[in-house]
Amino acid sequence: MRKRTVWMVSGIVAVMALLIAGNAFAHCDTMDGPVIGAAQKSLSTGKVDHVLVWVQKKDEGEIRKAFQETLNVRKLGPQAKDLADRYFFETLVRIHRAGEGAPFTGIQPAGTDLGPAVKEADEALETGSADRLVKLVNDEAAQGIRERFARTMERRRHASHGVDAGRAYVASYVDYVHYVEGLYDKAASGAGHHGEAHGAEASGHAH
Repeated sequence: MRKRTVWMVSGIVAVMALLIAGNAFAHCDTMDGPVIGAAQKSLSTGKVDHVLVWVQKKDEGEIRKAFQETLNVRKLGPQAKDLADRYFFETLVRIHRAGEGAPFTGIQPAGTDLGPAVKEADEALETGSADRLVKLVNDEAAQGIRERFARTMERRRHASHGVDAGRAYVASYVDYVHYVEGLYDKAASGAGHHGEAHGAEASGHAH
């Protein structure tokens, strides 16, 4: 049971690692993502606390200042309101991403396809069940292992046929072992997304 649990967790870590390397941070800079959703709530209610949870404590002053400036400009008319809102969204997302060690590349449109893992991660929180999410990412990790294993086994059979064949085997072997080792080490260490480190630095203000 313990071994099965470790691999289930490692599956989640594997896909999240892939997402972080590619698309994961983009979830926080889409118009229909949680960060801008919080910004819209703050602007509609006049309460900045909704967005403060998305930034580190050291950045709180800058966000408060940008929030108040936005509220002031919004009063000048519809066009000013749209420009001010955009300024606040970009400021918030930029600072949030900087806290995660990610660059700001602009606000992405609503409906941006971030892949199934992000969608299922949010859906799990809404339904209160992680079963579908665990299956999705565990299947993805298992497939990654099986593909690398099969490729390495095939090249191993021909490894003695010459230097080129041997190098092809070594390349597959290294990729295979590193992939499995990475999955296990991350799962065994309990490492996850940026939440723990972000939270420690932000004294509780993490997502």
